[in-house]
Formats: sequence, C-alpha cells, structure tokens
Amino acid sequence: MGGSHERSAAYGPVHGLLPADTTEDVRMRGAGVSQQIAVLPVGSFEQHGPYLPLATDTLVACAVAREIADAYPVHLLPPVPISCSHEHAAWPGTVSLSAVTLHAVIRDIADSLRRSGVDTLVLVNGHGGNYVLGNAVQEASARGERMALYPAPEDWETARERAGVATSLLTDMHAGEIEASILLHTHPELLRPGYETSDHVADGRRHLLTLGMSAYTDSGVIGRPSLASAEKGKQLLASLVDSFGTYFSLLTSDS
Repeated sequence: MGGSHERSAAYGPVHGLLPADTTEDVRMRGAGVSQQIAVLPVGSFEQHGPYLPLATDTLVACAVAREIADAYPVHLLPPVPISCSHEHAAWPGTVSLSAVTLHAVIRDIADSLRRSGVDTLVLVNGHGGNYVLGNAVQEASARGERMALYPAPEDWETARERAGVATSLLTDMHAGEIEASILLHTHPELLRPGYETSDHVADGRRHLLTLGMSAYTDSGVIGRPSLASAEKGKQLLASLVDSFGTYFSLLTSDS
C-alpha cells in the first residue's frame, strides 16, 4: 500500500524480545541454586500518547527482566503483553484483559513452571494498573508458594534518585521521564518526534479509577518526557538490577 497507509520501517515490529534458551540452558542455569526462579515480564498494550508505542509497558518490563536475567541465574520468560488497561480505553489501540483473566493466566503459568521444576516466579510488572498482580502474589504466598512482584515503589524511587530523574513518581505517571528514558536507552528508534514537547502534569487524580485517564489528559501523557535521556534509562535499569539482589536472596533462602 502507498500514501497514508505506509508504515515506516523505523516503527515496525521489535525483534529480540523473546528468550532464545533451550531446555538445557534452563537445566544448567538452575543447577547451582537452591531455588529455580523464573522471571515473567508483564506489560500492557495501551496508549502512551502520540509519541510512545502502545507496547511501551511491555518493552519496559522486558528491559528490566532481561537485565535481571543477565545478572542473576534466573529463567527468563516471554512477556505477557496484554493486561489490565481499562483506564486507557478512551484511546484507540488500547486492549485489556479482565483482572480475573490476568489472575488466572499468572496462576496457570506458576502451576506449569512448578510441574517442570521451576518453583519460584517473579512478576516484573511494567504497568501500574495491574493491581491484581499484588493479589496473585499474596494468595500464592499464603498457599506456601514462592512468588514475588517486582519492582516495588521503593525500588523505582531508588532508581529514580540514582538516575537523576527530576520528576517525582507521583507526577511521572504515564509516558513520562522514566518510560521515555528507558526506551531512549533500549529502543530509541521507537520514539516519535514530539515527545520532547508533550509534557503534561496532573498530580490531582483522585477519581482516576472512576473517570479514567481521559479526565486528566487530552494527549494521554501525564508526566514530563521532555526531561528523558538515554543515560537516565541506563542508570534506571542498573539500579533496578542492583535492587533485585535482595529479592534473589530472599527467594533462594531456605527459610
């Protein structure tokens, strides 16, 4: 097709997101640890303004999980690319699962991993609206299973400070400085020109769950992507890798 239907190659599919492990890789990696740990990136497919891709949260979750897998003996899983994005439904392209479905997917994955000898699951969440993931971890832990949700807000705050991100976590809600920085570091070709001038601050979002994002932003952006840089993205990921060490120690302990 020609004309307005052409899609630039610069904004085509992102390759390299799926792990290339064989079953022997998994076996050998788990041989030296007391608990085999799988890391599951959970993203979303939702609007991120006119300049960041719908898959931004998935790309961020994959970047964090990939860096963790490079630093620790864990089993990297392919991402869950669609989750609970109902607050973004006013924008075209957004796709959601129900919380019940996402909860069931996580439980099925954890059950399947245990049958194949991987007894611990870490959910690397890239989307703040996936509240149900916290419930899934709580319930699994109550059943005596090993599961964790990463990063916690404290891990993001530590990363923000280390990377010199100026925007607070409250202000940097969506398509802002943190997400744009990570993409500038990992997939700079996916940011469209214009993110540098699309800042929008809306700190008072008391009725977000009732009204959705469209009550607080016309563009879909809530944050300050103009402040993003590739170096900040690099430092954000480095900090999150370091913070994961505490989780790894906790999950591999015998207590």
